[in-house]
Amino acid sequence: MGNKILQQIALLIAALSISVAGPALAQSERQVAQDSSPYVYEVETLQNGGGTASPLELDTPMGLMESFMAAGERGDWERASAALDLANVDRTANADSPQDLAAKLYDLLHRTVAIDWASLPDRPDAVDTTTTSKDPMAGAARRSIVIGYLEVDNRTVPIRIARVQAPGSEPLWVFSRQSVANVPQLYAIYGPSKFEEALPAPLRKQAFWTLAWWEVIALPLILLVAAFAAALTYFAINRWRHRLDEDTKLYGILQAVHLPATLLAFAGTFALVRTTFFRLSGPVKDLLDPLQLVLILAAIIGIALAVIDYLFDFATSRRTDKLEAAENNADRNFYTKMSAIRRIVTALLLLAGIGFLLVASNISNTLGFSIIASAGVIGLVLVFAARKVLGDIMSSVQIAFAQTARIGDAIYYCGQWCYVEKIGFTHLRLRTWDERRVIAPLGDFTSDSFENWTKQDPSLMMHVELELDNRADVDALREPFREFVQSDEDVIDPDDAVCEVISQNARAMTVRFMVRAEDPKKGWSMHCRLREHMLAAASRLDAAAGHEPAPAFLPREREVRMDAEG
Repeated sequence: MGNKILQQIALLIAALSISVAGPALAQSERQVAQDSSPYVYEVETLQNGGGTASPLELDTPMGLMESFMAAGERGDWERASAALDLANVDRTANADSPQDLAAKLYDLLHRTVAIDWASLPDRPDAVDTTTTSKDPMAGAARRSIVIGYLEVDNRTVPIRIARVQAPGSEPLWVFSRQSVANVPQLYAIYGPSKFEEALPAPLRKQAFWTLAWWEVIALPLILLVAAFAAALTYFAINRWRHRLDEDTKLYGILQAVHLPATLLAFAGTFALVRTTFFRLSGPVKDLLDPLQLVLILAAIIGIALAVIDYLFDFATSRRTDKLEAAENNADRNFYTKMSAIRRIVTALLLLAGIGFLLVASNISNTLGFSIIASAGVIGLVLVFAARKVLGDIMSSVQIAFAQTARIGDAIYYCGQWCYVEKIGFTHLRLRTWDERRVIAPLGDFTSDSFENWTKQDPSLMMHVELELDNRADVDALREPFREFVQSDEDVIDPDDAVCEVISQNARAMTVRFMVRAEDPKKGWSMHCRLREHMLAAASRLDAAAGHEPAPAFLPREREVRMDAEG
């Protein structure tokens, strides 16, 4: 009895489930049917060429591009025009025919666009089966694919293929109507020059790779013309310099911009000849365009930085003595801050140049750069390579703004008395007292301690240490010391002068004479005079003392000679 009741309850639950799920299942079937319809642009009529020629393979993006390029290689423009949606094309008498448009589009693709064949799907729905699941378009059907980009009037114009369907027809992939309408304008910019069109037909035939025979001949000629222009620029600037006095500003500026101007002449002439006479095509163009832009940018930035560096160095070198003067703290602060600003401007110019290069050269679309960049490899390489350089730049800016070592400051570095002559990107240039130049890494001045003798007060206590005999009468030396302190013009505070014994051993005692000078440069000269004066005084007192056991001032070496007999 209980089993029958359970069976009836189970049947009732099953019936309710079927009654509820039935409409939902029907709705799901309708949704699937709706989603399975082709993802296309619906058009009233597909207006394309082709005529009576055999049709192209327009079922998939890969088939469209392969069959169109193959027809173009054979010069079968009637057949190639079947791949063009001509709905937006001007049909007036002076307009290009479908065959002409097909020929121009093929030439544009062959010359200027690097087709990424691996990214073209060979499926009617254009689903990308090679992407990862993280891609938001993974598994999604597409009805439009961009083949490449070209620049027109400072805007980017895509060359696009689209999937269209006319009523009662199968969906087909063709070049979109807007891309076809843009072909005449793009061809006028990127197509062959009048010079190339005037060349004999054999020279316009393909030689190897994507180069025509005229391109194989023209490329060395372009390089020769650019090299000739660079040589003329180099010798012209050199001759101009020799006519000027070396102390003039113009001479220094010409010397600074000599090499960057030569590079600009080479790259500018190369670009001008290419644009005017020889429009190279294909991968060669994709390689030369960024390289040409890099050279031009490097030359322009080099000229700007060379002029800035020269003017700054000219100003500081002409004021070296004044910058090192004890009372000239304001100028030292000013030129040190200007040095930091110069480095910041340099860094900004370099970053702006790199940014302009990446934007203007469209390198991400021409060389597959975006594939590497998407993996982060480029970023890691650049960061690792620039880590030390950026650290040095920040160190130089830190030194300049913190003013731990200003231009013109006297410092004591590695046992040498030096003046700071220049704060560079990676080093400090120091000038020693005997006019030598010491190149010191910036890290030594940010991570290690050093002595700055003119940071706060340029005055300096100079000291002379003399080793005297233990029997010397120090009080007898104080009188000539006072005479020196009172009479020498570089002693600024006679009351600070000190004579004291600072050490002693079995051989001699060390006496130190300390005097304050106005600045390190005057202090060094005064230091030498004080040493000479006190040595002369000690010698006079020693000579006047006579022989032992009278007091002696200069230490004596005692020798014991033992004569061995027999």
